Amino acid sequence: MRILLDEQLPRQLAPYLVGHDVRTVHQESWAGLKNGALLTQAENAGFLVFLTGDQSLEFQQNISKRRLGVVVLCAASNALEDLLPLVPAGLTAIATVRPGQLIRVEPCAAGDRLPAARFASTVQAVA
Repeated sequence: MRILLDEQLPRQLAPYLVGHDVRTVHQESWAGLKNGALLTQAENAGFLVFLTGDQSLEFQQNISKRRLGVVVLCAASNALEDLLPLVPAGLTAIATVRPGQLIRVEPCAAGDRLPAARFASTVQAVA
């Protein structure tokens, strides 16, 4: 699956997304684009998933009208060591996200053994 890795996430995350064709915003020469323009560029280039750490994206963009899915990694920071524990749940979210849908991958709650992928309640999948 073609995945676009947002510019605020470390490029070193890409090799952990096993089985996917991962490109960074920088590799695509799209650094500095605003979110709406970036999502449009990604759609036009055939990306199926936008992977980001921007936890406010769902409030800034109408994801339900998009032709790609968005997965938000909700870590304590965008440092690789904070993101890596979210990768297993992130891979599950990448495999299940649909165009026009946003899935938040959040850290473990107390007592949980694995991070949780949560569907954003304000964004519905487009049928």
